[in-house]
Amino acid sequence: MQKIFIPNRKNQKIAVIIDQSENPKGLAFVMHGLGGFKEQPHIATFAQSFQDAGYTAVRFDTTNTFGESDGSYEDATTTNYYEDLEDVIGWAKTQTFYQEPFFLTGHSLGGICVALYAEKYPEKIKGLAPISTVVSGKLSYESPKYKKIAKEWERTGWRVTESSSQPGLIKRLKWSHTADRLKYDLLPEANKLMIPVLMIVGDQDDSTLLEHQKILYDILNCPKELHIIKGAPHTFKDPNHLKELKEIFDQWIKKI
Repeated sequence: MQKIFIPNRKNQKIAVIIDQSENPKGLAFVMHGLGGFKEQPHIATFAQSFQDAGYTAVRFDTTNTFGESDGSYEDATTTNYYEDLEDVIGWAKTQTFYQEPFFLTGHSLGGICVALYAEKYPEKIKGLAPISTVVSGKLSYESPKYKKIAKEWERTGWRVTESSSQPGLIKRLKWSHTADRLKYDLLPEANKLMIPVLMIVGDQDDSTLLEHQKILYDILNCPKELHIIKGAPHTFKDPNHLKELKEIFDQWIKKI
């Protein structure tokens, strides 16, 4: 495992971990969700599956999250997360381990980012795994979780929550995040994807609902899988859920 820091287009520092395989079969990029970080158990699990299958895995902290990259969480947007993904891939192109086509995996807001990239550059992608993905900004704000907090968020200009990954950490996010997220929607271009797509969601997810995953899944015209993990919330932390996640990933990578 190698950790380095690279600049993004705004000359902010991005922390990157490269899990390099000897004689790699290929390359995979793994992306966390809103307020996430590259060492979260589910993100590490995705990377491990690729490494176990002989692929080099690249995971990173976006800017404006709680990892080691620059920026402040309160300024986090879908746009800035997506741009950081593009910048990490752009940097990887200059490295000896770079190979196309490559795999893209992302969780939640990272899911919509990797899927947007795949819709824009389908020829570069070997397989796509948007996990517990945001499907569109519009659908995000129809979820019970967001309906509960939207009025107060808009009224005060801030969404204030405690981190589930780092208890005791208070997360403050600007209302402007909402307007930015509403610009994005995977559905109009999803039927153009011809690559294998893996989708996974917990049946207790109150943020990126199973019914929203099914809307995207039904539009896809490619080799596709949708797995439902029983008892799992939006972010996978339970060892049994992580084990199931890994088994699904291992099997999917083998098929491609």
